Amino acid sequence: MNQPSLSQARTRFTSSSIRWGFMWAMWCAVLWGAWYVPGSAVWFEAPYIDLTYDTNAEFLLAAAVLTTFNAIAVLFFLFVWNGVLGKLGEYVRTLRQMRYISKWFFIGAIFGGPMAIFGSYLAIGYIGGAFAAISALMYPIIGATLARLWYQEKITRRAAVGIFIILAGGVTVYAPGIIAEITGTGEAGWLGYLGGAMAAIGWGVEGAIAGRGLDVADPDVGITVRFTAEVLYWVLLILPAIFLFTDQPVVELVVATFNWAAIGWLTLAGVTFAFCYVSWYKSFPLIGVGRGQAIAALYGLFAVIFLAAFTLKFPEWNFIAGLVLFVAGGFVMFTEGNDVLEVVRAVSSDREKANAAADAGNL
Repeated sequence: MNQPSLSQARTRFTSSSIRWGFMWAMWCAVLWGAWYVPGSAVWFEAPYIDLTYDTNAEFLLAAAVLTTFNAIAVLFFLFVWNGVLGKLGEYVRTLRQMRYISKWFFIGAIFGGPMAIFGSYLAIGYIGGAFAAISALMYPIIGATLARLWYQEKITRRAAVGIFIILAGGVTVYAPGIIAEITGTGEAGWLGYLGGAMAAIGWGVEGAIAGRGLDVADPDVGITVRFTAEVLYWVLLILPAIFLFTDQPVVELVVATFNWAAIGWLTLAGVTFAFCYVSWYKSFPLIGVGRGQAIAALYGLFAVIFLAAFTLKFPEWNFIAGLVLFVAGGFVMFTEGNDVLEVVRAVSSDREKANAAADAGNL
């Protein structure tokens, strides 16, 4: 019986890794799209439906509180997930390795939570769930660019074409609203457009930073450390700062959120987003940050489908046109051959340093 050669074994392993990477990224897209349903519905429950929103400060506070509850719910399900997998010990060990491992997830959490998820909730509240989902679809451009600069991941000619198409989609989505705001014919939704841009930039940067952390950490553990950091930021820093330095009713809004309807939607948001993020992080080491983000960007399509089924409303024409361009750009990047999809990155000596530190800690 002939044994497979080293090159054959390597080819099979590469093909298997890429296949699993695509599967994780696609599963992320489905769950991410589903998240926009509870993320939108909670705005129509007390106490958020009862707020007057006479000022931008009220919108900002509502989005901040919702993002905090979202992070807590996600972290809860991630702890359950890691407990089932028997990885809680690994979580503690990784959390202790701040210098070499967990620092990447703490940095990524700044862009993913207080920037991206907060911006997305802001866009949902100001303009709507469909816009929030579609407007953030420019994030693969940020992720691919940073992955090229930091990890030397190749941006091939096909990937560059995909990025250009995605950029055209961004212009299609944003231009009509921005022009309306400039000419004074809009509905003063500039804060929603800003939220969409924050989501695109934040998720793009987070993905690139997470890629560095995932060079030295397990994805299930890494994402749990990342949401641990986000919860700490919101609970210990951001909400207390709003309470101390503004006159916004932070405590009152937090307490009022504890009702069955709001908590129910936020729990559903937590479970969908938790496993969306697990899938997202698992795809990066297998197919690269740029391509993992490009495939996961299909969430915009699923979000529009789920929201349309839930609300029986369809987004405006420019949102649909932009979505088509986003999906087309992602498809162009998705259909590259296996030879260029194989991930070859310049990983620093952090892996060796982290392993050495972990071994020393176990002595």
